[in-house]
Amino acid sequence: MRGLVISAPSSGAGKTTLTLGLLAALRARGIAVQPFKCGPDYIDPAFHTVAAGRTSVNLDGWAMTPGHLASLVAAAKGCGDSIAIAEGAMGLFDGAANPGETGNGASADIAALMGWPVVLVVDVSGQAQTAAAVARGMANFRSGVAVAGVVLNKVASSRHEALCRAGFEEAGLLVLGCLPRAAGIQLPERHLGLVQAEETQELSVLLEEAGRIVEQHCDLDALIALADSEEPTISGTEKMAPPGMRIALARDKAFSFVYPHLMESWLSAGSTILPFSPLADEVPDPSADCCWLPGGYPELHAAQIAAAERFRTGLTIFADTKPVHGECGGYMVLGAGLVSADGVRHPMAGLLGLETSFAKKRMHLGYRLAQTLKPVFRNAESIRLRGHEFHYATILDHPDEPLATVVDANGSTVPETGSVRQMPGGGQVSGTYFHIIAQASS
Repeated sequence: MRGLVISAPSSGAGKTTLTLGLLAALRARGIAVQPFKCGPDYIDPAFHTVAAGRTSVNLDGWAMTPGHLASLVAAAKGCGDSIAIAEGAMGLFDGAANPGETGNGASADIAALMGWPVVLVVDVSGQAQTAAAVARGMANFRSGVAVAGVVLNKVASSRHEALCRAGFEEAGLLVLGCLPRAAGIQLPERHLGLVQAEETQELSVLLEEAGRIVEQHCDLDALIALADSEEPTISGTEKMAPPGMRIALARDKAFSFVYPHLMESWLSAGSTILPFSPLADEVPDPSADCCWLPGGYPELHAAQIAAAERFRTGLTIFADTKPVHGECGGYMVLGAGLVSADGVRHPMAGLLGLETSFAKKRMHLGYRLAQTLKPVFRNAESIRLRGHEFHYATILDHPDEPLATVVDANGSTVPETGSVRQMPGGGQVSGTYFHIIAQASS
């Protein structure tokens, strides 16, 4: 699949703005676009999906093998010709200190593996020709990563644009567009990123405006012409075994963080997904053989979850005889209580002893490599998992047995081990703060 990686020297440069505008503009021209997100992220891909009309897929060089990455791209290609637009994370070369399955998790890993040229979004506010020096250094930093050109963001005036263009011409870098500072494309934000797509008012209007601005201020024909691929010869079909064949999946505004590639793995293995909404006081389908509570923002709905007596009772009955697992927000909901940012404690499901608090916020962020300490997810033996943790909750108490030994990308021990509890009727309740991306090959 032909493609481009949209990256930048740092976070906050405007990658998401350009990516959404580019997806919308290309789609308006009738060009099929397949969005991807480099690295672990749930929120940006949801916006990509709306803008492109096709599900955005995460590509993670630290957690996924080259074969896994190639298989995800191949599966997403679909029928006919399409252009991949992969939004990077942080700066182009930013990732973990130590390599994982394919690389250190940097967007540059994906560009190098797939042969996709990089378009740098450069925030030129407060500078002019100096921005070209930074971009030129990035273009020469790593062999096998081709910086095809730049889009200048937050250009203040025609004079500012002329100065910037002069610098990039001297640096030998193609300017593919200039987005004016007054364009005013702004997506609402919350800690850890954007507000979820489904919560954003008038999203279609916002995306249409982003597409119009990119069409007006960028050279779309040049961008289309730059899209390329090395057509890697590697292949693979790595998939995560499903936790069950009939999976009750919590799915609403409080439980929305599910990676599409995991869902696809479960479905391709023959599993059936049975969604239910805890916020609507629904219970897991009794015909399911397991229940999965994904992450999200339970702290924003803590009072509603606490008041959902039917959900909590039904989940308790289900968990007595069948496995239940929660990730991050789902893990907190399985616990005894959650203290919201205003200091009020809300009782949760009580299936684990975990007590968490958002009144004492502390950021937890990074890759995780976990070795489970006992069989989980229908596995007869313990397994190694690669994932990512990002949340602001503080653990006040976690009296249950640890689920796994967990280290970060540097090999340092992580105290958030997850929890597991055996239930009287033979069921098992488990949870982790990290979100599973893939099963580790090593």
